[in-house]
Amino acid sequence: MGRADRPKGLLKTDQRNLKVIPFNQDAPYYARKGAYYSQKNKPSKALLYLQKAVETEPDDPLNHYNLACLLSKINHLKEANCIFEHIVNNMDAELTECYFFMAVNSGLMEDLPEARRLLFKYLEASPDGDMAEEAEDLLLAMEEEDDVEAYNHGPNAAESEALMNLVEDLGRVQFKGRLLEDKSFRQALRWGLYQGGDLLKEAILLLYGETGCQAACRSLAEFAANPWVNERLRQVALHELKKANPTGTCRIYSSGAFQEIRLCDCPPPAPIWESKWQLVLESTFANMRRSAFYSDEFYDDVEAIWLDFINRIYPQGPRVHKPQTWAAGLEYCLARFHFLGLTQKELAAAYGVSAASVRRKFNEINSVLQIDRKAYRNMLALLTDREDEQF
Repeated sequence: MGRADRPKGLLKTDQRNLKVIPFNQDAPYYARKGAYYSQKNKPSKALLYLQKAVETEPDDPLNHYNLACLLSKINHLKEANCIFEHIVNNMDAELTECYFFMAVNSGLMEDLPEARRLLFKYLEASPDGDMAEEAEDLLLAMEEEDDVEAYNHGPNAAESEALMNLVEDLGRVQFKGRLLEDKSFRQALRWGLYQGGDLLKEAILLLYGETGCQAACRSLAEFAANPWVNERLRQVALHELKKANPTGTCRIYSSGAFQEIRLCDCPPPAPIWESKWQLVLESTFANMRRSAFYSDEFYDDVEAIWLDFINRIYPQGPRVHKPQTWAAGLEYCLARFHFLGLTQKELAAAYGVSAASVRRKFNEINSVLQIDRKAYRNMLALLTDREDEQF
């Protein structure tokens, strides 16, 4: 028996003089193949088969609907909405779910007025529909967005900077006190979360997590449940909730519906890359280019060390005041990992920093990544392989 995902173009028969007969690949066949590859998370193959289903049977609205759902999943939102609209206007007005998915896509494209209109359209057409509860929840989330807009219409650079400074300066106890007692402060935080830049949003989420009170956790859960927030920042909110309640759950919007997830299953968020971190890498690369001994693999290794270090310590992050000191410590990590024989004194002279600063930065990275231990383990493995080759 062949694999289930392999198209079968030929079938065997009992007639010896007729070896094969053609297999009729109709629209249902292409639709099944598209669904199969979509479940296997192979969207490019799924797209080809679902497009073929539409071409083969263009009058079937379900083929168009499946294609639009896949396009939504792979973030081709405008194209998906054109198909959804074509379905309800020209093919089958009973497929009211199209209004719901058009609303979600419009929200993801930051057109909240259109999203609101389409959600009301869906509820008007299907007040008891399968997604009616989700539609009402989304409308409630947008009402909360309106409250933020009422506080301040649009981001203001000066206010963003002032709020960022305030959030960074407040300790956990002070923050908790103002959060519980000062309504204008809570409004400012909501504005920062939904209207500020990513760095301000993340700073507020982290302080909520550090505070850990019920009011802070409610704000984190509300942010995580909002379907139109940045996905990376949603992961930050979930991570902070996880620290406060590792065995808890949280409601999020995913795959066309709200669902309850376990916080223990949430991975740590990826960091927002800072320009100073990039300067460290560029300074390291620049010094390495002055040597004739580094091949391309060494550049890959030193970058991997730096990225691994940042990911391990995030969200604290290395504080970079002088990129050259971190760069020298980073190159020394590379030298120790590959037993290159470079000394801290030599690297300090090359980067124009002190040998003590090179040692401090190396120790800081090594304490997290265990560079020395990994280097000796790799060396032992290499020596063992050479001994085996001699016998």
